[in-house]
Amino acid sequence: MLFEPLSVAGAFLVKPEPLVDERGLFARVWCAAEFSEHGIPMQPVQANVGFSPRRGTLRGLHYQVAPDLEAKLVRCTRGVVYDVLVDLRPDSPTYLKWCAVELDAEARWSVYVPPLCAHGYLTLSDDAEVYYQASAPFAPESARGIRWNDPSLGIEWPIAVELVSDRDKSWPLLAESSP
Repeated sequence: MLFEPLSVAGAFLVKPEPLVDERGLFARVWCAAEFSEHGIPMQPVQANVGFSPRRGTLRGLHYQVAPDLEAKLVRCTRGVVYDVLVDLRPDSPTYLKWCAVELDAEARWSVYVPPLCAHGYLTLSDDAEVYYQASAPFAPESARGIRWNDPSLGIEWPIAVELVSDRDKSWPLLAESSP
């Protein structure tokens, strides 16, 4: 696997290195040893899938606070999504910065999202599916979010957001919350 650092400290684009032959391909997409070699202490304990039938569907921006901090390894398994993460770690050199990566099923890339980074994605195709592994189980009492269109973040979404859940619309602005 290739690990490319993103502009948010500790976040990586993880690219498989497929072995291709007449049968198709085979690629490793997660390995505890390789992640550890890159300083990523990711130990998945839960896997989740999200499916969105409509282009322009936004999910996020979600994160979990202590004691249930959660890292994620996110991959698009069908269609195309615009994957965004926002650094909410006050001691980070990239605090309150965001970055985005286009993930598509064909490339098979993943994004490693460190704990205390809010995460979300916008579907760029119909019938988009995202699969992600999490380092902690979902804990409703520790679940938090920030508004996807917070003007203080200035996230540049590549297409119009057509569908957002009521819950995601109601997350506070950064000025109204704290991680």
